[in-house]
Amino acid sequence: WKSAIVTCYQKFKESVFFRKLFFLFFVTSLILFRTLLNRSIWMNPLSDVMGGWGIWKTVNGEKQLTTECIENLMLFIPFTVLFFWTVRDKVTEKMTFCGTVWKGLKITFLFSLSIEFLQLFLRLGTFQFSDLFYNTLGGGVGGLIYWFGSYMSKRKHH
Repeated sequence: WKSAIVTCYQKFKESVFFRKLFFLFFVTSLILFRTLLNRSIWMNPLSDVMGGWGIWKTVNGEKQLTTECIENLMLFIPFTVLFFWTVRDKVTEKMTFCGTVWKGLKITFLFSLSIEFLQLFLRLGTFQFSDLFYNTLGGGVGGLIYWFGSYMSKRKHH
């Protein structure tokens, strides 16, 4: 264990790419923990397919505040920014604003769709279109933030 930890520490200090992969892996692990690994088994994973689209839901005739849509949006913003940051040299070097946002939407849509289907087939949570929508929207916002940061960085260096 000691030699593995020392090797990881050395790689972390030496390699920028390793640090980027580490942070991307960490955020991806947080997403999977929140959406799959920390869930109990449901008898009917299709019980609430449409999900909650707003921040208010009615339970037994009483309005309750829910942050589910905001959480779903916020989960995928750092994921998308870190993904683009990690693969910047290979994928995003010459991407336009629309291309970056579109690619962020596609990547998070596919990742979120995978999570939703795993929830369905493993019966961990419920399959919800609202989750898919807000996760994908978070990816678009993450792509926008990445593009803006990249644009400002290029302006600063030129």
